[in-house]
This record gives sequence, structure tokens and C-alpha cells, in this order.
Amino acid sequence: MNKTHFLFLLISLMLFSCKKENDSLPRKTSGKINTISVIIEDQLWNGDVGDSIRNKFASPVIGLPQEEPLFNINQYPVKLLEGFMTDTRAIIVVKKGEINKFEIVKDQYASPQNVFHISGKTSTDIITSIEKNAPKMIQLIKQAEIAESQRINGQSHIDPKVISNKFHITLQVPSGYAYVLHKSNFMWLKKEIIGGNTSLLIYQVPLSTIKKDADLISSIIKMRDSIGKLYISGTEPDTNMTTEEAYAPYLFKITLDDKETYETKGTWELNNDFMSGPFINYAIVDKEYNRILVLEGFCYAPSKEKRDLMHELEAIIKSVDVLKR
Repeated sequence: MNKTHFLFLLISLMLFSCKKENDSLPRKTSGKINTISVIIEDQLWNGDVGDSIRNKFASPVIGLPQEEPLFNINQYPVKLLEGFMTDTRAIIVVKKGEINKFEIVKDQYASPQNVFHISGKTSTDIITSIEKNAPKMIQLIKQAEIAESQRINGQSHIDPKVISNKFHITLQVPSGYAYVLHKSNFMWLKKEIIGGNTSLLIYQVPLSTIKKDADLISSIIKMRDSIGKLYISGTEPDTNMTTEEAYAPYLFKITLDDKETYETKGTWELNNDFMSGPFINYAIVDKEYNRILVLEGFCYAPSKEKRDLMHELEAIIKSVDVLKR
């Protein structure tokens, strides 16, 4: 065998090997953020089972000024469980069967993916399973959607050094955001969009600002209103950002970067003006640096739906990593 034939054979073997390796890899998931596929026969979808699914997975998102669904739902009959329907990140397969069963399968058709299989002998059995397992399903879907947004954000992001040098954190802020205001313990970044903008605030206050034995929500409102008065003003005189009093914010205790965190969702407004919109505020109890580290996202987009705008801000904030001393 001469050298030319040998090289041709070697290259052919390498290409064949690469093709086999690629064929064995799972397909990559695709699809819009906060969208799920429900594989279910029309008869079930148009009845009480479908109502149960919609009540759980298309319930209103808390903290938004207008009603928007938790997820957009695309429904397909079982015979269409193939092709692009199986490329979505979240799939719920619902059907009647001989046994009552709930199962979560990871990466069944593509990756990353959660496929939830729900079967029951009767419609009542299926509804019971949906009611019982919906909280866990929603949690897993939300986590996957945040991870997908963070993956997208990581493809092109701003220089992290300005933020890390000031606050000793890393934060994955995508390109498009620009620095609006830069103070000793405060930073404001904004991204202009069609019909409005989204903003990210980063600041730190003394650890004593939020006391556990006090009214937590009042302490957080007082904190963010004081920041709004100092730094966030409108174009007209005597206008500054404040927490809207007509709607009580929602407060949750969560963990971010292994630290106790207060998550607050509500509506902001400008005093003496008509501007308003939703906000999410994360107050991280950072005992190592003796501070409350606050990451807040808010948007102003009066003519747009705001769920996915706030989702992007949440994904940015939840990418935070506090650097060790």
C-alpha cells in the first residue's frame, strides 16, 4: 500500500469514527424560554385534565403588574411525539394507562431536558398526580430555564472586572448592558430595548440594615426606597423610584451562593410621575464581608409583556458568585 492510499484510508477511518461519536451524542434542546410541550390527547386536554394542567403551569406569575402565564404551553396529541416536539427542554406526557404512575426522565430525547410522564387509570387519577407533583415539576422547569438563560448570557458578556473589583463578586451580565451610574457602594447598569429598558442595580449596605427580629419586608422596602431616593430619578424634578404601596411585595427566604438571601418581588413607581414596572430584589446576607449585598433587577416597558424580561434579570442575578477573601 503506497503512502497516498494509506493516508486516504486513515482519514476515512477518522471521519467514520467522528460520525459514529457524533451520532451517539444526544440532540441539543431548543425552543423559546419558558415554553413547555404537553403531549396529551385532545379529549383529555379539552376536559378537566387540561384545566388542571393549565391552572398549574399557566398560572399568573407573581410580582408582575399585568397577568402573564408562568409558562407558554404548546399542546400536541400523542401521535406527534416525534421531531421538533421532542427537542424542547420540558415535556409533559399525559395519558391514561393500566397503572397510576409519575416518572421524571432526564435527557430522554435531547439534552438538557426534563420529560415528565404522568399516567392514570382515570381522569381523576391523572389530576391527582398533577396536583401532587406540579410543585416539583415547576421547580425543575424553572431551574432549567434559568440555566438556559445563563448559558445564552455566557456567550457574550461585559467585562466582569469592574463589578468584581468593587463588590468582590462575579456576575454574568450579557452584552447590551451599559454602566449608567457608578458610585462607591452602588452601581447601575441598563439595557435599552424596543419600547423601554431593563436595569440591574448592585449595592451593599451594612449587615445591620436588615434585622431578622424586625419586620423583614418593611426593612427591605425602607432600604430600597432609600437607594431609589439617592440614585434613581426621572427626567422631571422631584421624581425618584419608590416601592409601590398599592401592591404588597412578595417575600421569600432562599439561598444564593450558599448564603441566606431575601427574595422580594413587587412593583416600583416614580414619585410624582406615571412610570412604573416590576422589580426583583435579592438581599444576600454576606457575613464574611459584614454586609448585605443587594442585587436588583427592574424594567420599564409599558407596552410589552414583562415575564421574560424579568426572567433574564433573575438569571443574571442568580449567576452571582461571592469571591473568597
